Amino acid sequence: MEPNLIRSLAQITMSNPTAKSAYILCVGNGWLPKMPGGLDRYVYELTHNLAAGQDTVELCGVGLPPTPANSPLKLTNFAEPDSPLWQRLWSTRRQFLNRQAPPPDAINLHFALYSLPLLSIFPEKVPIIFTFHGPWAMESHLAGSNNLAVFVKRWMEQRVYNRCDRFIVLSHAFGTILHQYYQIPWHKIHIIPGGVDTHRFQANLSRQQAREHFNWHPDRMILFTPRRLVQRMGIDILLTALAKITSKIPDVWLAIAGKGTLRESLEKQATELGLQNHVKFLGFLPDELLPIAYQAADLTVIPSQSLEGFGLIVLESLASGTPVLCTPVGGMPEIVAPFSPELITDSADEDAIAQKLQALLTGDISMPSRTACQNYACHNFNWHDIAQQVREVLL
Repeated sequence: MEPNLIRSLAQITMSNPTAKSAYILCVGNGWLPKMPGGLDRYVYELTHNLAAGQDTVELCGVGLPPTPANSPLKLTNFAEPDSPLWQRLWSTRRQFLNRQAPPPDAINLHFALYSLPLLSIFPEKVPIIFTFHGPWAMESHLAGSNNLAVFVKRWMEQRVYNRCDRFIVLSHAFGTILHQYYQIPWHKIHIIPGGVDTHRFQANLSRQQAREHFNWHPDRMILFTPRRLVQRMGIDILLTALAKITSKIPDVWLAIAGKGTLRESLEKQATELGLQNHVKFLGFLPDELLPIAYQAADLTVIPSQSLEGFGLIVLESLASGTPVLCTPVGGMPEIVAPFSPELITDSADEDAIAQKLQALLTGDISMPSRTACQNYACHNFNWHDIAQQVREVLL
């Protein structure tokens, strides 16, 4: 039955130092930070943590740099990300065939596009495990792609998934999508949360020090939202919610980091709502500045409206000592509820977000301390332990 298949977040499988080493082949998408995003960050952190153990790990993808000297993580670049799609797919198969590597003990796929050309040349009897980061076709449909593009992506996904032996999802919410939308049986699905680099994301600056780095207001209530500026992220909903509370909390200020197709319309919306002195669009924020931005804020807000499979930024903010307010969408409540259920809005609409924001910023609801946030992330989602759980499923 399904409940017996769900892996508790608290069940940590420690590595066995006497276990036989393995060769693990991973097929991802791009390279962090050249291609920032949740999928690429997850693959980057996972492969580095797997390679830090006794195993040799090979990561294949687009835009990958040369393999560092004496590194257990071998990098195989399929193509450059700005080359035409047909060229990338053709090069993916050719580069894979030309690589020099021993037969893998397990194959871990992360993105259907670059997995499809390889299905017919993967070695027989080697287990193939797909880490499902989200429904590619469904996301494209919500983003406004035409029906043909959505159909082709769905066909590619299903073709790849039908070839896989096991699946890893980061949340029960996405396990349900994988089961219902792609007809993957529950006995093939393993739920393992994502992790966070607790050495990189940590509370090592005071809030004032972090604000001085950006020249942000030292005394205002600052909200931070790092999101792609696309429809399902809910930035428009957050702006409307913010406008509802500025009369009662006049010093509130929102920093929005990210780029996307909706930036111009969102800036216009902010002006129409009279939020010129309450919102700043930062644009793309370099990866090295993210930990500082989290620490500069009083509260991180994630107003997602759909398809939020896990929410790595929830963990990044908590590890940096900053509490997170999220909507009850996707896998985010699975992270936040065991820690502080008051940090989940009652719904994803503007009124529910405004109500929780006001209660948190006025002190009607107490926010967890920096230490509590950091401890929760470090003890439950550190990458070393998460990688060992993934390794167990792969092998």
